[in-house]
Formats: sequence, C-alpha cells, structure tokens
Amino acid sequence: MEDREIIDLLWARVETAVSALADKYGRLVYQLSRNIVGSDEDASECVNDTWLGVWDSIPPHKPEILRAYVCRIGRNVSLKRCRSNTAAKRNTAYDVALEELENSLSGLTLEEIWSARELGRAIDRFLDTLDRQTRVIFVRRYWFADSVKEIAALTGMSENNISVRLSRTRGRLRRYLEKEGVEL
Repeated sequence: MEDREIIDLLWARVETAVSALADKYGRLVYQLSRNIVGSDEDASECVNDTWLGVWDSIPPHKPEILRAYVCRIGRNVSLKRCRSNTAAKRNTAYDVALEELENSLSGLTLEEIWSARELGRAIDRFLDTLDRQTRVIFVRRYWFADSVKEIAALTGMSENNISVRLSRTRGRLRRYLEKEGVEL
C-alpha cells in the first residue's frame, strides 16, 4: 500500500491503517528501536508504542514523508524507553554512538546539542556536502544507531574503513560547525 493511502486511512480513523503501517515499516522501526534500547522485548514494545503514536498524531498532522515521520516517532519512543531503562547507567550501544559524537562536538550533552535548532540546520547543511556513501554511513551510525559491523555489512566495506570514515567525518563536522560559527 502506498504511503498516501495509509495516511488517508489514518486520517479517516480506519484501523487497518495500523496493519498497513506494520507491514510496510515494521522491520525498519523494530531495527531502529532494537539498536537504541538493546533488547528484543523492549524493541517490540517500542514498535507498538510507535503505531499508537502515529495513530494519535494523524490527524491533526498530515506528514509529507510517512517513512521519516514514523521513524521519528519510533526513535523518540525508543529514546524515552532507553532513558528510563538506563537512568543510572550508560552502557547501551546507542550510548556509545552518541558519546562518539558528544566528544567531537562539545562539552554539552548530546541531547542539548541535538535539540538546538541552529545546530540542526547546520548539520543538515553539512550532510549535504558529503558524498552519498559517507552520508549514509554517518546517518546509519548516529540516527539509526547501527553498529560499525552492521554498517560494514550494509556497505560491503571493512569495519576498520567504516570506523576511519566516521572518525574523519566527525572531524570534518567539527571544523564545518566552527566555520559556520556554531558555538561548541
């Protein structure tokens, strides 16, 4: 089923829309959640909470790109679960990925940095300067929280090559943000 049809079903409050969402985006949202929360059980719950979040938010919202909208809700649900599960400890693979970026950007917590709109726009502009493969590697690591091993398998590159590219891209990001005048 096409995204526009699913959105129309959600807008009309037809419950089969949730099944269509699950069929089309279930694996993607599950993988995203699993990468963040680190548990199959929690990831399954996050996926269900994602469908509820989409159901509750359409209407009033009518997203242009359903996949991005669903992933954003799934990611937020998963981050909330991760924070609640690891309130006193930082040990998930997602935390490791975030710490990599945190160390490259500033002394602020990554949550504070990512919430800043100016920084978000600057990062979007930076991503536009990258070649497609480097952008995919960067986004898979820091948005989807894929492991270096998963990204290597996805791209056909070695894990070492992925690690080196990520390190160099973080350095380029830092220099780009400094050049743009973003306070770090």
